[in-house]
Amino acid sequence: MLVVDRSAVNAVTEDLLAGRTRVLWFFDRASDEDESFLSMSRFLAGRSTGGGHDATLFINHPDRVHHAADKATMHLEFLAKGLRVPFTRILPPYAEHRDLNIDPADLEALGCPFIIKPANTTGGGIGVVMGAMTPGDILTHRRSHPHDKYLVQETIRPAYFSENRGWFRVFHVFDEEILCWWDDQTHVYEEVTGDEERWFALDELRVMTRSIAGICRLNFFSTEIAVTASGTFVAVDYVNETCDMRLQSRHPDGVPDAVVGRIVRRFISVVAGFQSHSSVQKS
Repeated sequence: MLVVDRSAVNAVTEDLLAGRTRVLWFFDRASDEDESFLSMSRFLAGRSTGGGHDATLFINHPDRVHHAADKATMHLEFLAKGLRVPFTRILPPYAEHRDLNIDPADLEALGCPFIIKPANTTGGGIGVVMGAMTPGDILTHRRSHPHDKYLVQETIRPAYFSENRGWFRVFHVFDEEILCWWDDQTHVYEEVTGDEERWFALDELRVMTRSIAGICRLNFFSTEIAVTASGTFVAVDYVNETCDMRLQSRHPDGVPDAVVGRIVRRFISVVAGFQSHSSVQKS
């Protein structure tokens, strides 16, 4: 396994372009924040289009990542597939349409406070406003990212399951789901036990996440799902295509170490199977 950081990306990209290096599998955790990694990702994606023995297994294909990262697009596709989502109004980029045309009835349906979030500029909660109260708040915050669409959403209030808020982060790792309690206020994780899943009838978390996987077609992502007092499961933050993998043993709001271990083992299993299949094809 080769980990490519900023200091090595140019040299490794040159080796790829020259045919000196073959990449069996590729997991991009950098190009969303550093464009110097884009050439590598695009080259591998282009070469893999035709298949063949030198094709690369993408943990997440870059074209699918770009599609899934747009929360406005995902909102509409979730609706089309019948998934429950918060009441939402999608606004065009401020740079294209400065006027705020929201029907008074929609403002009433949003309630107070409501949430304002950019469609694409939301990694790590960037740009998200949780306690908006007035149309003026919408106008002000749209200017923060004037070339991005915005979602204006109702605030979902979760039920309580014993001492836990009914807010979950579910990891989808190829064909496996890993359920976690995720407190939306403290951002602290705790893996859902098998007993808790059965006792609180949480299987719908798996069903919804599999539906989301079918929509975004990513092999690895997380999604946030809340359960309301009426027992409704609501997808509240659609597809997190670049998952936080900080260890809880090092960061209080990190992912439980055991969950990270399960994710890594699943990667290893899938890559080993791909490598075996690739070797058979090559021979």
